[in-house]
Amino acid sequence: MTYEELIKNHPGSLVEKIVTEVLSKDTVDVYFEDEDDDQWAVIKVHLYEEDKEMAVRLLPDNRWVLQFGYYDDEDEFIELLQPLTQTEIDLIPKGLQKVMLKVVSSEEGLRLPGNFLSR
Repeated sequence: MTYEELIKNHPGSLVEKIVTEVLSKDTVDVYFEDEDDDQWAVIKVHLYEEDKEMAVRLLPDNRWVLQFGYYDDEDEFIELLQPLTQTEIDLIPKGLQKVMLKVVSSEEGLRLPGNFLSR
């Protein structure tokens, strides 16, 4: 299965994996990022040994996106984005959703205890 097929056909399992990994840590970093005219709050998981990155982004207007990044054979970073459905968004704990909403609206990242966000 290609990465494109994975992100398109199994976004829910990737969201669950990201959330589980992020919330298992003692502290959770919710970053604020911007690029060109876009802004978002993001939680990330780095798979260093595989040179991959997975993330869940919250953009303004309550738009949620799954991001999967990897390096191709020419060492170019490829970023795949998949909009999330409400079913997939519901896999994200409400506490984490609220924090991400605060980060995107305040334009400032936050660091919080992982057990605080799992509620």
